Amino acid sequence: MPEKCLLILLDGLGDRSHAQFDDRTPLQAARTPFLDRLAALGGTGLYHATRFGQALPSENAHFAIFGGARDEFPGRGPLEALGAGVDLGPQDVAVLSHFAHVVPDEHNRLVLKRDKAKVGPDECRSLFDALPPFEQDGIRITHHPAGGLFGVLRLTGPVSPHITDSNPMVDGRRIPAVLPLRDYAHDPAALGTANALRAFLIDAFHRLKTAPVNLERIARGLAPITGLVTQRAGRLTDCPSFRDRYGLRGLSIASGTMYAGLARFTGMDFHRAGDTDDPGRDLAERVKLARKRFADYDFIHVHTKAPDQAAHTKDPMAKVRAIESLDRGLASALEPLENDPSLLLVVTADHSTPSSGPLIHSGEPVPLMIVGDGVRRDPVGSFDEISVAGGCLGCMRGPELLLTILNHLDKARLAGIHDSPDPVEYWPGDHPPFILDPDQEP
Repeated sequence: MPEKCLLILLDGLGDRSHAQFDDRTPLQAARTPFLDRLAALGGTGLYHATRFGQALPSENAHFAIFGGARDEFPGRGPLEALGAGVDLGPQDVAVLSHFAHVVPDEHNRLVLKRDKAKVGPDECRSLFDALPPFEQDGIRITHHPAGGLFGVLRLTGPVSPHITDSNPMVDGRRIPAVLPLRDYAHDPAALGTANALRAFLIDAFHRLKTAPVNLERIARGLAPITGLVTQRAGRLTDCPSFRDRYGLRGLSIASGTMYAGLARFTGMDFHRAGDTDDPGRDLAERVKLARKRFADYDFIHVHTKAPDQAAHTKDPMAKVRAIESLDRGLASALEPLENDPSLLLVVTADHSTPSSGPLIHSGEPVPLMIVGDGVRRDPVGSFDEISVAGGCLGCMRGPELLLTILNHLDKARLAGIHDSPDPVEYWPGDHPPFILDPDQEP
């Protein structure tokens, strides 16, 4: 029976049907002989991290895939902060930020002119240097780089995470005011946090307008980077580690800062992988690394962002090319593991990313397959959103995927069994021994 699990996560793999593919999805249109052959060797189905129709960011979906409960989720801000090496206190608030080209309109309302601008590494450093720590009413705000134009704001003092975003996420739209969430409209901490962050963003706008880096950009005919937009405030929560709850030693292999933070938050180890212009080769290298690390881990998460990034170009053919590259990469790296009875292989995605239309992510479920000794086999022979809907796994949601993995690793806990004082999901649990002689107890 399988003893270890390899989870291949193809970020944003799900999609919608497109007329140019005869109303098929990019995954249906792509040539994926290896993924199709794997599907024929195991059980298939669909997965959604929460509810059908709910569009999720990667952090929420991954947290559910790793078995976390919704009320334990800290928010993207803290995860990004942890991944960037920013230490957070239990009452601190972290907020995502990134530099953008913003301009005031005729009524002095800020407008997001260009969300993603081309900026060199030296310019990025100069932009961060242009914004010193800021204080208002006992709240201190510091700005920390997280990669390129992206950063994290750390807020300390009498702060609250219950505030709105200032990022409209679409070029040409007005930047929303920073306000307390409705249920916290009269909460002093939420009010103070919103006021302090609003004042910081105003101060940042004025500093950036006259920053030397922007004066140089204007002289070269480039748009200045005149503002910050913020989103997804959060605070650390109490959350059992992956090892304590599920009894598995976990490793995440990915390239993004958020995944480093998520691994740190859930008590998994992390290996930062590099990205090139060949996603198939990148994925193959990550799988080969995972094969070497199974001596130290029971559960390894291997992640690629390629399908999601291709879909964000809003070119369905770009997504087809990315998927076909990943299929070739998996074939070269996974074939040596196909006949390994100790391995449970899981392939799925975190969410759907439509490669046309205005949505960033969409709420359709994603394809799932599980391959390994003892796993029920169904007649499905194609790995795509439509074919797997008839598979024997049905549609899993939230932490059901992690529980199913435990089940196939023969670690499933029989409901009602309490061999450990801790509320764990795996069996057998870690427990102190029963000693006849009380004098011998530690």
